Amino acid sequence: MKMRKLMFVMATIALLVLAGCAPVAQQSGEAAPAAPAAGEAAASNEGKPCSQVEVAAKDGAYDLGGCSMRIAVENAYQPFNFIDPDSKEAVGFDYDIFAEICGRVNCKPEYIETSWDAMVAIMGGGGAMETFDVGADGITITEERAQHVDFSIPYISSKQMLLVRADESRFANAADFVANAELKIGTQIGTTNYDASVEMLGSEDRIVAFDQFGPAVQALMAGDVDAVMIDNVSGLGYVGANPDKVKLTGDAIKVEELGFMFGKGSTLKAPVDATLEAMKGDGKLDEIYNKWFKTE
Repeated sequence: MKMRKLMFVMATIALLVLAGCAPVAQQSGEAAPAAPAAGEAAASNEGKPCSQVEVAAKDGAYDLGGCSMRIAVENAYQPFNFIDPDSKEAVGFDYDIFAEICGRVNCKPEYIETSWDAMVAIMGGGGAMETFDVGADGITITEERAQHVDFSIPYISSKQMLLVRADESRFANAADFVANAELKIGTQIGTTNYDASVEMLGSEDRIVAFDQFGPAVQALMAGDVDAVMIDNVSGLGYVGANPDKVKLTGDAIKVEELGFMFGKGSTLKAPVDATLEAMKGDGKLDEIYNKWFKTE
């Protein structure tokens, strides 16, 4: 899970950035049966964004009436959300999680592909409810970010670690990496992974910044960088897809929690939180986690 750093800019700039991004029809992941709250169907909200409908629990259950849950994704952060190279379909942990959430609270997932910068700028700039309902991109929960956005309850704890080539023998941990001044680390700019790299090395001199993690991992496999600072859960996805090319090494450099991101004051936080709690309790969250992050 990507440790993201919110770089809040003016909402007007964010809207310009987003102008080139359009909703894309995406695969919804694993389907889950929808059931109306307390046995009664809510008033039909079909076609309406979920941020624009009345949200209330009845006997502890939520029914959103079939509204469209607009979910912002990059489709470039394996295994959270990415384009499968074989099927050419958008898949990943986020797709399966929101298929399950919407199945339980009666909404329709609608995925909007956008850049990370546009997503966080709009979310933090107050325009989230007009553009997205929720951001799903392996986002780290931080106090700084929580001043500008709301987060769901944590759904995964993540460790920042070093992803290296499978045959790497020059170093086995962060201390050894730091001690070798010739080694360079790659990571995504504007993320907490980048911040952790600066903290580990003491400067930015040995950091190679990328716009997305995919190119950083490709650079690692090509020998252009010597390691990638990455969340262990995302790293496990790359290891699972390339077991002969990359591996995680050393201990955790930092431990953080991930959550879904909402605009400040969003009424959708409550139904998403309640559903995540239920999924933790009945084992469904673990099932989806193991599908995308288990390597054995």
